[in-house]
Amino acid sequence: MELFSSIEMKDHEQITFFQDKLTGLKTIIGVHSTVLGPALGGCRMWTYENEAEALKDVLRLSRGMTYKAALAGLNLGGGKAVILANSQTEKTSELLKSFGRAVEALSGRYITAEDVGMSVEDIDTIRSQTAYAVGGSNEGGSGDPSVMTAYGVFQGMKACVKHLNLKNDLSELTVAVQGVGHVGYHLCSYLHAAGCNILVADIYPENTKRVQKEFGVKVLDAKEIHRVHCDIFAPCALGSGLNSTTIPELNCKIVAGSANNQLATEADGQRLMGRNIAYAPDYVINAGGLINVAAELDGYDQGKVMKKVAQIEETVAKVLNLGQKKNIPPQEAADELVESILAQKRGRYLEFPHPQKMKNLK
Repeated sequence: MELFSSIEMKDHEQITFFQDKLTGLKTIIGVHSTVLGPALGGCRMWTYENEAEALKDVLRLSRGMTYKAALAGLNLGGGKAVILANSQTEKTSELLKSFGRAVEALSGRYITAEDVGMSVEDIDTIRSQTAYAVGGSNEGGSGDPSVMTAYGVFQGMKACVKHLNLKNDLSELTVAVQGVGHVGYHLCSYLHAAGCNILVADIYPENTKRVQKEFGVKVLDAKEIHRVHCDIFAPCALGSGLNSTTIPELNCKIVAGSANNQLATEADGQRLMGRNIAYAPDYVINAGGLINVAAELDGYDQGKVMKKVAQIEETVAKVLNLGQKKNIPPQEAADELVESILAQKRGRYLEFPHPQKMKNLK
């Protein structure tokens, strides 16, 4: 049996499986690349249909983190972890501590952070067992990264609007936000302040009620929001929402949102291009959260983080312009830029110092 090809590792450096029967921990940690530095990426706690789906998620998301870090100009590689558990019923302090010990065992090749099913408080618990965790609320922590993720998406939207020569700002534009959890909520806040007309949908009524009360948004059905007439469609829920079924139903000029892995297949980027819809590749526009937590490695400074996240507008513009120049979908243009960055660094082998010395990586 060809194990490496059977699990589709492709160019991943390391996949590690940990379990702890005492706490119930089952986790997979994927290190896609350490070409630019230690692999940083969030930990997702999720109930998967099977273990193969969990592994698939790790492989896909860790690769995306490599690309995200590279275009964000960070000296970091890409990694991701999943804990196979129900975050509502199976999460315990001891399980989280066990995960922290698993991270510590990798000696800095992987640095964890918050993702779906996890909270800032969970990171605090994990940090009691490992120095290789960022995004906590305790001393030196950057806290909830969703605010900066939303800010980066907002900046990227401005680049898309300017690219299409619609106008110089977002005021009076109609934006349909699919998913108003942590990131979607903060995105609505930025859009409201910018004077946008906001339409939202979410599978959780408490989320839509919150944004409706605070920002006066119009609430739509979660199954219909991608079809609504708008200037910008912002996918901020789970991935694969842009596919052969939904793309023909889109009624927007721009797709720009925070969800990871928005395209179900590579061909879907071509489908968007064929419909003349400007697409901001997810790993480019949603890098604000990564920039935020990565800043802890150099001593967190919110002002510096805001300036760096604001540069996402320039990066999205660069990707869109390259795609237009070469007549290729934006995600292919973004991939080309990343591969160029990685090619310059391949062959360099890094040491991974103790976190107290991590600031030297920046």
